[in-house]
Amino acid sequence: MVWATLAVGAANVPLLRVTGETVLERVRRMGVTVLCAAPTVLGMIVRAARAAPGGAPRGVRVATAGGAPTAAVIQAVEEEVGWPVTHLYGLTETTAFATYCEPPADLEHMPAAERARFKARQGVPLLLAGRVRVVRSDGRPVAADGREMGEVVVRGNVVMAGYHGDPVATAEAMGGGWLRTGDLAVRHPDGYIEVRDRLKDVIKSGGEQIPSIEVEGVLAAHPEVAEVAVVAAPHPHWGETPVAFVVPHAGRRPTAEALTEHCRARLTHFKVPTRFVFVPELPRTASGKVRKAELRRLVEGDPASGGQGGMAVAPPATGQGAGEP
Repeated sequence: MVWATLAVGAANVPLLRVTGETVLERVRRMGVTVLCAAPTVLGMIVRAARAAPGGAPRGVRVATAGGAPTAAVIQAVEEEVGWPVTHLYGLTETTAFATYCEPPADLEHMPAAERARFKARQGVPLLLAGRVRVVRSDGRPVAADGREMGEVVVRGNVVMAGYHGDPVATAEAMGGGWLRTGDLAVRHPDGYIEVRDRLKDVIKSGGEQIPSIEVEGVLAAHPEVAEVAVVAAPHPHWGETPVAFVVPHAGRRPTAEALTEHCRARLTHFKVPTRFVFVPELPRTASGKVRKAELRRLVEGDPASGGQGGMAVAPPATGQGAGEP
């Protein structure tokens, strides 16, 4: 992105510290027309725009990557902030982007919520990105039914030759000439890929696999939830159980009971988080990605989930936990 803008004589506006208020100020003062941001940064912008007199300035196009955006945040950016969103997907190992959620001809005629759900897909291979597949553990493609999950693999000129000085890691990542991304996805009947989770982030509860991204998407649609991250906590009976870290909207105080009922109405029972942790903010990397490893370390020390140590949590009011009828 930096090279392309310099090549056409455009200006780049870097930020030393990313906040929604700072982004809006720079856009307004410097006439920014294109914004590249991780989904968590988009959430910051939405909250800042809601609080800003007159909302956000117009005329900005957004490219989001670096994580799987929820349909809720895409819809909020497009409807409340007024900035159209383009969703891209890739890895450093694929020289950045491998897929693009290319808008179909009827996208603008879709209802807003349906359009946002479509844009939350990772999309189809970029023209120069090579080949992108979703495969089972034996390397065969998954069914294009939007349900069967497999791992995203990539092959082409943009894919790395290997990790420098690390043949073991290279062999693990480059199975049969395909780069294993570590991302679990489905392929829809129209060919579009939708990432459901990272392999390492999938929650295994009572023999069932729970994609954390699916649970996050449901919780992000709750009107009192600003941000959410779902991770696995150890459970003495079910192996793992989902725990949700929730950042409430300013001035809102969602309860664990309300969020539990919200999830029960939209998710299979074993996918409903058994605990909610209300926090002022989520730990992030410099680019805005949530540090889920840090959150997992917290819940591993939660005695209520079978670990050692302690953590202040808000459990659901009544009912059964993950994996229970």
